[in-house]
Amino acid sequence: MTDSTPPTDETPPPEAPAAAPQPAEQPLRLDPRPARARGAWRVWAWVLGGLLAAIVAVALAAAGGAYVVWNKYLKDTPQLPPREALFALNRAPAIRFEDRYGQVIATRGPRYGRRVTVDELPPYVAQAFLAAEDRRFYQHGPIDVQGVFRAAWINWRAGRTVQGASTLTQQLAKGLFLSPDRVIKRKLQEMLLAYRLEQVLTKDEILEIYLNRIYFGGGAYGLDGAAQTYFGKSASQLTLSEAALLASLPKAPTRLALNRDMERALARSRLILANMRAKGWITAREEREALEDRPFLSSVGQDEGDFGWVLDYATAEAVKVAGPNAPDLVVRLTIDPLLQREAAETIRQTIAVDGPVSGVSQAALLSLSSDGAIRAMIGGTDYVESPFNRAVQARRQPGSTFKPFVYAAAVEHGVLPTDIRVDEPVKFGDWAPENYGGGYRGPMTVEQALMTSTNTIAAQLGSEVGGAAIGELARRFGISSLPETPDLSVALGSYEVNLLQLTAGFQVFQLGGIRLEPYLIESIGTQGGQEIWAHPPPAAERRVYDQGHASIMVRMMEKVVTEGTARRAEFGRPAAGKTGTSQNWRDAWFVGFTPDYVTGVWVGNDDERPMNKVVGGDIPAAVWRRFMVAAHASLAVSDFPWLLDDPVAETKPDPRNGFYETLAAEFARTASEREDAGAPATEEPVN
Repeated sequence: MTDSTPPTDETPPPEAPAAAPQPAEQPLRLDPRPARARGAWRVWAWVLGGLLAAIVAVALAAAGGAYVVWNKYLKDTPQLPPREALFALNRAPAIRFEDRYGQVIATRGPRYGRRVTVDELPPYVAQAFLAAEDRRFYQHGPIDVQGVFRAAWINWRAGRTVQGASTLTQQLAKGLFLSPDRVIKRKLQEMLLAYRLEQVLTKDEILEIYLNRIYFGGGAYGLDGAAQTYFGKSASQLTLSEAALLASLPKAPTRLALNRDMERALARSRLILANMRAKGWITAREEREALEDRPFLSSVGQDEGDFGWVLDYATAEAVKVAGPNAPDLVVRLTIDPLLQREAAETIRQTIAVDGPVSGVSQAALLSLSSDGAIRAMIGGTDYVESPFNRAVQARRQPGSTFKPFVYAAAVEHGVLPTDIRVDEPVKFGDWAPENYGGGYRGPMTVEQALMTSTNTIAAQLGSEVGGAAIGELARRFGISSLPETPDLSVALGSYEVNLLQLTAGFQVFQLGGIRLEPYLIESIGTQGGQEIWAHPPPAAERRVYDQGHASIMVRMMEKVVTEGTARRAEFGRPAAGKTGTSQNWRDAWFVGFTPDYVTGVWVGNDDERPMNKVVGGDIPAAVWRRFMVAAHASLAVSDFPWLLDDPVAETKPDPRNGFYETLAAEFARTASEREDAGAPATEEPVN
């Protein structure tokens, strides 16, 4: 009987089929291949981890370095102005200079011409500048990395700097925003500014600003200004040879200015034409024709003649007052044109006649009226040949011309002209000053020692008052180049000074102890008639030296002119001064004054080559006399109105003074006879 009862939950499931037999359990085995994989992974993990750590370290170091560089060098980098302002940024004003009488001396300053674009110029014009400054301008970024490595390699092989790597954009950044100082800060800021410029300007725009702002010498700024100045035409009319010649100038615009050194500029333009030919910008025929086409210069500006040194000095002073973005200016100077020309002619003729025999090639003269106004300033024999202003920029040893300041300090400490000192061998530590020509005169008065410029007594007086007192008095008199406590050699003028400060220091004696700041500019105004600045009158009397002491000094220095080392300077009027000669006859000076003018003269050589034993009483005194005769031609003879009588010694005189004075007079008479017979002057160059 078949059971048909349906299955229930309790019904057991059908029996599962028998499982396949399992193999016997095998023992555990270590597979060597997975082990090697895991070891390699560990190695790579260490390598990658180290590499990542190195990258992080380098990144942190770079970030730290960048932070240091930013804060030390780049934080104060100038910001870019708006685009249009770049064409006028730091534009120097044009200046019309007038003499003390209001007559125009010269018009100086930038000649900008009109603004030009690259599109309106013949292609070779822009190419000439690229050939001169940056041949890969359109191929590289703000910094030419390839050019940097190339320049580094060339300079390394040469062992010196023979090639730079600044791009045209870098040069523009430097010219617009930075100083020309060759320091790392300026170079880094230049790179940053170049990058910023190329972020906001196209290459063509950068080139246009460069062409419109670059300096070409001769007062010409911008391509059109240079084309008008040198060739009398617009920039769009330039020939290839003219373009190459102008492109040669920005590298050294003052030295290569076409009105100053045409031949050197032409030599550089030939290299530029060769570069253009090598780049394929011009053909061989065009290069040849340009080489044969020597540009003809139009009349270049106004001849400044003997006023060049004055205008250089006045331009710098005027821009300080008016600011770099000032409008065009009118500057009234204190210069007397007749005295300026007389000074220039005197120096030129004297050096031409006496220079070859005396071994003198340069001279300078500076003259102040009694109110401190500079009436004449001659910085050399020829401004066109050498614009270096030796009256202001050169610092040389004054030699014995400095002795009046030593004597002035001694007088301030109670020394009188009649006091006796002995001219004899002296030694202060390792320093043993000697007199010129050797020999000693024995006892003499302080006044006689100044008249004859006796070194040993000047050194004794310097020792008595001390270097600190001499330095302090010199600073009171306006001579700022001395250290606070000069050593004893200051008594013989061993510390360098310039002619302007030395002459101004003598003016304190001229004015009876009152100091005035020398000045060259009377007033500054705009060409529209608006006054910007005027020289202020002294707010109050600035007395830096006692009037009685000044009287003593002036009377002693008068005898230097009438009886002492400066007799060649005497010209029939009350005058006082002091001669000076530096070590090994490298410099010779005479600074002297009348009630109306104080004038200083220096002669020597720029390379400090010794002269043929020229002393201050020779050429400098003769130049001074000729100039002062002309300066006083229309003036009445007058004496110093403030002079006081010489003081009378309050103490009982030394009974030996009479003997000393008689003996000193005999020495002086013998020295005078020797000098008249042709013996060398008594003035001693610094040892």
